[in-house]
Amino acid sequence: MAEYKRPLPEPTPETQYFWDGCQAGELKLQKCDACAKSYFPPRAFCPSCGSRDVSVYTASGKAKLYSYVINHRPRPDMGDQPHSIAVVELAEGPRMMTNIVDCPQTPDALVLDMELDVTFEKISDSISLPKFKPAEV
Repeated sequence: MAEYKRPLPEPTPETQYFWDGCQAGELKLQKCDACAKSYFPPRAFCPSCGSRDVSVYTASGKAKLYSYVINHRPRPDMGDQPHSIAVVELAEGPRMMTNIVDCPQTPDALVLDMELDVTFEKISDSISLPKFKPAEV
């Protein structure tokens, strides 16, 4: 683990399952038992229908690149190399903000709708961050 200088997420009772899953190398989502829609970020009720009957499940970890920007002038605590700030659309439907890793941070390499797989960056003994890399073909 390299020294991580940025603020760390602080799990809450509503998000603890998500962070525990990330630590175990699993991307966890919630699904509404009433309307069957999956959603992210974690919350105690379905954003589509308002039901509080929700379940947690392990997502596939598959996604497509929905949108991104390349930050060419990162803050000092983010290193000195350009990096992507991306929105991915998970195979299960929800979108999440993340970073694309393990590929050049250029428009030629970061193609919209490219297939992605989740990977986890261990930051501390209790936090691993979900990031995405190009899918292996």
